[in-house]
Amino acid sequence: MLWKRGRRSDNVMGAEAGGGRRMPVGKGGLGIGGVLIVVVIALFMGKNPAELLALLGGAAGPTEQSDAPVDAAPQPLPENEDTDFVRAILGSTEDVWTQAFQGGRYPAPKLVIFADAVSSACGHATSAVGPFYCSGDQRIYLDTGFFDDMVRQLNAPGEFARAYVIAHEVGHHIQNVTGVMQRTAQMRARGADMEGADGLSVRQELQADCYAGVWANHAQRQLQWLEPGDVESALNAATAIGDDRLQQQSRGHVVPDSFTHGSSAQRVRWFRIGMDSGDPAKCDTFAVERP
Repeated sequence: MLWKRGRRSDNVMGAEAGGGRRMPVGKGGLGIGGVLIVVVIALFMGKNPAELLALLGGAAGPTEQSDAPVDAAPQPLPENEDTDFVRAILGSTEDVWTQAFQGGRYPAPKLVIFADAVSSACGHATSAVGPFYCSGDQRIYLDTGFFDDMVRQLNAPGEFARAYVIAHEVGHHIQNVTGVMQRTAQMRARGADMEGADGLSVRQELQADCYAGVWANHAQRQLQWLEPGDVESALNAATAIGDDRLQQQSRGHVVPDSFTHGSSAQRVRWFRIGMDSGDPAKCDTFAVERP
């Protein structure tokens, strides 16, 4: 992937010193890298992995801010190739989604690079959760050490696979600013099913995958930066984090009724729909009978 062609974003920042803002009311979506970790922890504790995944990976509701946020200056960004890569990918998502909003202002998210642990408007998180988006402060949180985890734990190498991870979290931001997250939270409050292959949690995650594909389509048109094997690496990453694949690895069998993020086939399919069409309107996973 010729990612160095990309414009560098100015919205990448270091974590706030001293833990940053602590506003733990509400929650955001579980990062795609956190799924495998949660499953392993749940089994170790003798708990149902589906319950923990539903709790951590469900739709994000409105986040109530604390009366006394603790603000601190962000720590300096590490000057290395991983940071440069993140800035290039985020810059490309900004360019693509600014154009997609067609004259409307795109409120680009901040991306916080941290190490080991971080505090956000959605509470405290460690690197084990993986990359995640917090709707409360409209920020993406990423420990770039996850890129190594993608190779070691998920067998998902490749720069475009890493880019897909970032674009997926940006997809959650699109859902937040367009009201999808809020509507999903309302349906959840009314008793709609969250789990299962047709559940709201799966539909929300698959839409973020589709939005990642939309970004990939337009970014390629703008930059012509994909090389042979790049698309396959992203599809491999989508396959690696499918609920069925993770359940088979951790439990030895698959329980579709407990899906929270979608099967490997679902994730690949919706990323492909977005990438092949380049049309966000094709990403309405809530409108189809079976996503």
